[in-house]
Amino acid sequence: MRRPRLVPDNTKIPFFRYRWIAFGWSLFVLVGTIILVATIGLNLGIDFKGGVLLEVRTPGPADLATMRSVLNDLDLGEISLQTAGSDEQVMIRAKAPEGDEQAQRHAVELIKSALEQKFGSGLVWQRAEFVGPRVSEELLMNSVWAVLISLLGVLFYLWFRFEWQYGVGAIASLIHDVSASIGIYALSGIEFNLTSVAALLTIVGYSLNDTVVIYDRVRENLRRYKAMPLEQLLDRSINETLARTLMTSLTTLLALVALFFFGGEVIRGFTIIMIWGVVIGTYSTIYIATPVLYYLNLRSTAERPQPAAAPRQPAG
Repeated sequence: MRRPRLVPDNTKIPFFRYRWIAFGWSLFVLVGTIILVATIGLNLGIDFKGGVLLEVRTPGPADLATMRSVLNDLDLGEISLQTAGSDEQVMIRAKAPEGDEQAQRHAVELIKSALEQKFGSGLVWQRAEFVGPRVSEELLMNSVWAVLISLLGVLFYLWFRFEWQYGVGAIASLIHDVSASIGIYALSGIEFNLTSVAALLTIVGYSLNDTVVIYDRVRENLRRYKAMPLEQLLDRSINETLARTLMTSLTTLLALVALFFFGGEVIRGFTIIMIWGVVIGTYSTIYIATPVLYYLNLRSTAERPQPAAAPRQPAG
């Protein structure tokens, strides 16, 4: 009995034919990301913004207006409140107070005391964090450097293992994935914090792994089919690795979807970005990383098929 297959054998999907449609979509996503970040901006967490963050659960639906009025009387500066996942779960953010760590701890105690006096002892405090402005600036710069160094490392790794064209193609794909993921943060308003940086680096690793698999098959086929036009060879390489690509993506998505529904509110933002990252990473491997090889003249003149020489006429 023949076992069912996710992808039939010997598929011949003409991916390369639709590259311009894919390029147009990618350009739309990248331009949209730039516009969103410039206009809406990222919802920076206290890791990068500095401040005090508390998470509290109320006995019933939270009265945000009353809570905001009580906290504004404390003169702690700008304070924002929002529900997180349910009407009983409230996130409280306040600007980092001037002074040392003791001053920040005092601000946290003031917030707790004021709300408990108003709403009673039924409040359950689930989280209390504070980050100073100087520390937040250092964390932001370190995160930017972490992403840039990872991309530079990818470039040198692929340059060493393959050729420079492969490195450029992979970097183009990874920049596309990271930019598109940042656009989702700006569009959805998901808090951007250190966990978000970990999500971006995980997406980089996932996309790179998928890209290297296809690149390895491209290199093999370049040696095997020396007379095949490059666009056909790239299509063949993608089709030959398509089953592996889709199987890896789907099994990863199954785990992430389970985390989204059952992992709780704390990691939901991370899970959403990772689901998007798996989808966009699979897409960019096929329609960004691979077509770039064609436009960078991967196949050298020596490897291209040469016109056949005219048969020599016998001497009269």
